[in-house]
Amino acid sequence: MIDLYTWTTPNGRKISIALEELGLPYTVHAVNIGKNEQFEPAFLRLNPYGKIPAIVDNETGRTLVESGAILLYLADKTGRLGGSDRWVTLEWLMIQMSAVGPILGQAHQFLHFNPGKAPFAEERFRKATERIYKLLDARLSEQAFLAGDYSIVDIATWPWISRYEWQEMDLRAYPNLLRWYLAIADRPAVQRGYDVPTKVNEIPRP
Repeated sequence: MIDLYTWTTPNGRKISIALEELGLPYTVHAVNIGKNEQFEPAFLRLNPYGKIPAIVDNETGRTLVESGAILLYLADKTGRLGGSDRWVTLEWLMIQMSAVGPILGQAHQFLHFNPGKAPFAEERFRKATERIYKLLDARLSEQAFLAGDYSIVDIATWPWISRYEWQEMDLRAYPNLLRWYLAIADRPAVQRGYDVPTKVNEIPRP
């Protein structure tokens, strides 16, 4: 049994979707970041940096934080969702962790939560977001999934694209990315994992 500490963010949904895809039993512990519960002493003992998600694998006794590391751990633990080539998987997972997540996260801050407050930042991250979308669309013009087979790379990237409306992006302008997005959105495990720890909304569909 795995204890999952999470909230309804793209990084949190990565892990609940992976656990659902892998069929691993887990217990959910909601950490409401809107109420700053990630800074409470009990959670800081798991992650001193105060970020979700975190897991405790009660089979091995391992506590692990950072969504990319958790995804790699779960793939290695089960021998599944590692992609067809480990180095390609690592390459695109690092792109997600270093570019896709941080850039789209900043787009959320400036375009969705604080519009009109920082025009320079809005323009900067709008253009950076467009660049990310073009990169992913080009990659997906060559193959069905980002690292060959459906893998933790797709699971890591998809929740961020599911907030395309927050990023003021029209997915229909990126047909390969749209095809990939809808194929993943239709997976039952993704639909279950999206609603962890609580259902906020239906999965957006262009």
